[in-house]
Amino acid sequence: MIIDSHAYCFPPGDAKAGYADARDHLRWMQAEHAVHHQPAWRVRDRAPASSEAIAPASPGDWSTLPDVDFRVDRTHGRVVWTIDGEDCTKQFYPPHLRNLEYTPDGLIAEMDYAGVDAALLHTNPMLGRDSAFQAECIAAFPGRLYSMAPLDEWRIASEPDRVIEEIERAVCAHRLHAVKFNASLAYRGSEQPWSRGAYQPFWDAVAALNVPVFFTLGAGPVLGYHADLTQGYLSELGVLMDWMERFPDTICSITHGFPWRMFVDGDRLVLPDGLWRPFENPNLSLEVCFPVRIGDLFDYPYRETWPALEEMADRIGSDRLLWGTDMPFQNRFCTYRQSRDWIEKYADYLSEVDLAAIMGGTAARILGISRTRKFT
Repeated sequence: MIIDSHAYCFPPGDAKAGYADARDHLRWMQAEHAVHHQPAWRVRDRAPASSEAIAPASPGDWSTLPDVDFRVDRTHGRVVWTIDGEDCTKQFYPPHLRNLEYTPDGLIAEMDYAGVDAALLHTNPMLGRDSAFQAECIAAFPGRLYSMAPLDEWRIASEPDRVIEEIERAVCAHRLHAVKFNASLAYRGSEQPWSRGAYQPFWDAVAALNVPVFFTLGAGPVLGYHADLTQGYLSELGVLMDWMERFPDTICSITHGFPWRMFVDGDRLVLPDGLWRPFENPNLSLEVCFPVRIGDLFDYPYRETWPALEEMADRIGSDRLLWGTDMPFQNRFCTYRQSRDWIEKYADYLSEVDLAAIMGGTAARILGISRTRKFT
């Protein structure tokens, strides 16, 4: 059974998407586009442009976003902003998303063509924060789509009771399957470590729900993905280890794999020893997801990543690795079928047992999915 542990569905980019106002949704999109590594260009002639001018004057404070008429170009499926009379854009979203939306029907069509049995939907504030929408997606394709619950991490420290109520409703009423926690977003509300203190009531409530927790880790209170932030990321792994000590029975996983751009050294990935310490906990797994993160640096079939994947299998174990794509965003660099092929056809150092675990077995175990159905 093939399971994609990292996919998305989302409403149009200029929809409310769970926000009180569609403009709040657009503010998140503008701030995220400002810092994303994809290149910006001028629409008129495709000349290189900068997206620094659309960033908030104070990081994390959306009220300081400059007014650049940031908007959705529904026809071309991209965002556009205007500076000095010139329209600019960047392809953070992949091309061909009309209205900047990705429907469950569209995802299922891709899954059917690529031979993917099931997918776990992730959430992100840029895409929306509506657990009812996530529930509608999985209800449309039961047994094919599963979903994480959207979470306002930046509100946990200041509004724990309300956030607990929201996450409980998402899991218990909307029947969502997991919790995703983006640590970098938590630091927008508090710079204290997110494993304890003001976060304790929230984590106690999440542990009681008995669902897996998927962590997206950055470099601590400082955002970004650069080599000089490696120590910040290792410190975040330390916070995760503290969390796991406090909740030893909760199944958890790290999304995206490691922040690969930090560890690129020429034509290879150099992984520090500190990355492996958290995996002394057998309840922790790691996503295998290279193309969407470094597909602009290395070409298919990503030979430069093979030693890293082999080391992950050796040091963590294939039964704790789970394939994910970030679909549809990985379509910036390769097709959905290729996102399978680079592992299944080219990673010949992996055994059939390894591949069965990575391509679906680990995700099935974490999510409690029956593995009896085989896609043909």
